[in-house]
This record gives sequence, C-alpha cells and structure tokens, in this order.
Amino acid sequence: MAVMSGPYVIRGSVSLPEAELMWRFSRSSGPGGQHVNTSDSQVELRFDLAGTQALPPVWKDRALQRLAGRLVDGVIAVRASEHRSQWRNRETAAVRLAALLAEATAPPPRPRKATRMPRSINERRLREKKQRAETKRGRSGRWD
Repeated sequence: MAVMSGPYVIRGSVSLPEAELMWRFSRSSGPGGQHVNTSDSQVELRFDLAGTQALPPVWKDRALQRLAGRLVDGVIAVRASEHRSQWRNRETAAVRLAALLAEATAPPPRPRKATRMPRSINERRLREKKQRAETKRGRSGRWD
C-alpha cells in the first residue's frame, strides 16, 4: 500500500480539501496490547459530499447518486483501525476516502457497440452441434 501525505488527490487536479475533512478518534479494538486501552487510535473520517464546493458539479451529482446507500444526510464516513498508530490510521482513512470518491466520480463506461456474428461462424457452430448430437445418439442402445 502506498502511503500518501498531504493533499489527497481524487483525480487530475481535484483533491480532498483539508478544511472540509472532519476527524473523530476513538479507542480501537485492534492490535496494540495494553497501549490500546489508553490511546485513541481508531479514526473516523467524515466528508460532507452534499455541501462541498471542491468537486465539479457533474462529479458531485455522480458521487451523490452512486454513494446514496452510504451517505447519512449527505455525509460520507470512512473508518480505519488496522494500525497501532493514529497517524497511520489517519493516512489509511484519507487514502480510502480519496479512492472511494475517485471510483464514485469516474465517468460511466462507454456503451458496448453491438456487432453481428458472421454467418460462416454460425453455420459452422450449427454443423458441429449436429455432428456432436449424432455421435451421442450413436452411443445409446437405440437403433433408429
């Protein structure tokens, strides 16, 4: 995993604005021994997708539509508690949020262009199918 620091780029020149990120820290249930009981290493990163001005309007609409199931009042939340240190969990959460937004704002794939199967290929397929049926019919005890 590549650990990034600084501006978390969504795509192109668009990145997550540091001022719009809301951080919350709590005790993690993950690794850390006795240290776990005393430090707030779990990170919850929240981003107001509905209210942000950082994303182009088209991207914002696309993300709101695709992430509708994960949004609570237009806010998306990402949690990270894999690491023992709060700093690494912060990095993980921010990278995860940037990747989620990059996927949600991506343009839809181009529609598939329908193509016709060549007649010769279809005829060959039917011929081979008939031949195979004959072979199988010959294996049975019936003699028609």
